[in-house]
Amino acid sequence: MTAPVRAPRSQPRHRPRPRIRRVPGPRRSRWGLRLATGVSALLLAAGGCGHAVVSRMDTAIGRIDPFEGLNNRPRGSDGQNFLLVGTDGRDKLTWEQRKRYHLGGAPCHCTDTIMLVHLSGDRRRVSVISIPRDSYVQLPAHTDGATGERLPARPGKINAAYAQGGPQLTIRTVEAMTELHIDHYLEVDFTSFMETVDVLGGVEICSMRPMYDRYSGLDLPVGTSRLNGGKALQYVRSRHIDGAADLGRMQRQQRFLAALVAKATDGGVLMNPAKFHQVATTLLGSVRADRGFGTDEMVDVGRAMRHFKPSSSEFVSVPVADPNHPVPGLGATVKWDTEKAGKIFRALRADRPLAARAGGGHPPALVDVAPERVRVRVDNGTGREGLGHRVNRALRANGFVTSGSPGDAGGSTRRTVVTYDPAWDRSARTVAAALPGARLRPAYGNGPVMKVTVGEDFRQVRKVRAEDPVTQTAGPSAANVRAVTGDQVLCE
Repeated sequence: MTAPVRAPRSQPRHRPRPRIRRVPGPRRSRWGLRLATGVSALLLAAGGCGHAVVSRMDTAIGRIDPFEGLNNRPRGSDGQNFLLVGTDGRDKLTWEQRKRYHLGGAPCHCTDTIMLVHLSGDRRRVSVISIPRDSYVQLPAHTDGATGERLPARPGKINAAYAQGGPQLTIRTVEAMTELHIDHYLEVDFTSFMETVDVLGGVEICSMRPMYDRYSGLDLPVGTSRLNGGKALQYVRSRHIDGAADLGRMQRQQRFLAALVAKATDGGVLMNPAKFHQVATTLLGSVRADRGFGTDEMVDVGRAMRHFKPSSSEFVSVPVADPNHPVPGLGATVKWDTEKAGKIFRALRADRPLAARAGGGHPPALVDVAPERVRVRVDNGTGREGLGHRVNRALRANGFVTSGSPGDAGGSTRRTVVTYDPAWDRSARTVAAALPGARLRPAYGNGPVMKVTVGEDFRQVRKVRAEDPVTQTAGPSAANVRAVTGDQVLCE
């Protein structure tokens, strides 16, 4: 694939950074989410601790100049673009930690995961775009960091850019592929990720199916689990859970990132100066950042994002045309869908949202089994006449296959119940997601039909949508691509 060509523009070496506008309103070890802590760096300054406290933490950040020597760069636009990368450094981890969390082997000194984070000009929205680590790209001409040899432009995988030319080549490659101007660069490692999660007290993740990966050591049951730093590392590294491989792993990274952001921006952290200082110091101690991302930037951005909620963030992966595109000398690569990817990056250049936002109510819940594959029978368990028919119609409108006319369960049932055969437990969870608060009741021999007994607690049928980690079927968006907001990827 040939990188998009953009006419060269003459620019000063250092573009003036725009001031933050206040907006009135309501107050090869594989892993991937080491860079989730990089996103948190933008949020932790929101704790209200002020310039002096953040200034002291600023000294803990390792400084680099990833923009040195870069020219003919894309023009800047409204908002700010952060490039977040993760290296597989593990020097500070003990032998016991490496063994327990399956971190053996020598580090490859490359970036297995890269994320673009766009902070909107009005500071009300963050867009996170996951870039597959094996993306087929055109590496610009550069000097090899190890040998000093001058190399011409050539095809490669995007995660090789860091190993061959460091942050500078990584930024040049991403800017060439996206035509987005990168304003700031953040880089984190294993230690930063694990310790930050632990200081936060762990992060809750929900799973709609058991997750087991013998390579990373991940072993999660169905339901909600609280992950410490090591377990969280296993979760975001795992790529052998299903056939989706790295594309499925990126979706799990987004799910964890949404949960981590929600935890980091919780009032218990941000409104507690001691807790905030502990979390921020732990995080920033393992971060490397560009010299331009200093105290003023952290304070301004943090305060602007102080009242962020999960719905303020949106997530999407670069659309893929071929996840196993063969290239001589490179092996299998990930080839982008250039048309759909272009729509994402044009939307970001124009500072437009990626995820469609409804006028109100809850976003659709992500489920494991599409409602079109689930058969449901409804019985009215209340004295409210016509309620069974109303629920039946709402479930059918949501895509469920309803069978027969609703029956009358008799008596008065306080709570809505979904009775199901355990052999169809994934289908039962789809039905329960559509009926908030419903209770699941297993009954062997019930067959593939889910029996819903509507109780007095019934309030609504919520829209549900099937989760597909490969095709990213999460609904339409402003950029005509599949994107979800943070409240859609958190536990339901």
